[in-house]
Amino acid sequence: MIHVEPIWIEDHAFTFTHVELPKTDLLIISNDIGYIMCGALDVDLLNEKLHDRQIVAARAVGVRNRDELLYAPLQKVTKYSEEKYGWYEGMIGKQALLSLN
Repeated sequence: MIHVEPIWIEDHAFTFTHVELPKTDLLIISNDIGYIMCGALDVDLLNEKLHDRQIVAARAVGVRNRDELLYAPLQKVTKYSEEKYGWYEGMIGKQALLSLN
């Protein structure tokens, strides 16, 4: 099952997407600029194979719901996220998302 809902973070609109899969779930919070996601995100692929696309993305591991994703420290971020928006490993997901607005 796929669940998609709009969410507001300090008056800024985002979309929360929850994809239920066998034995795991995918969690994503995004807007039209970038996103944070659960540990399933392959940041190395984005950095190495898709660097020219300048993808703004990061992952947090061990999260099981929207709030955990928002408040978890980011475990890995794309190089473009670092360069353009100042994202860094250990940054809280909510803080990273708010930098996009």
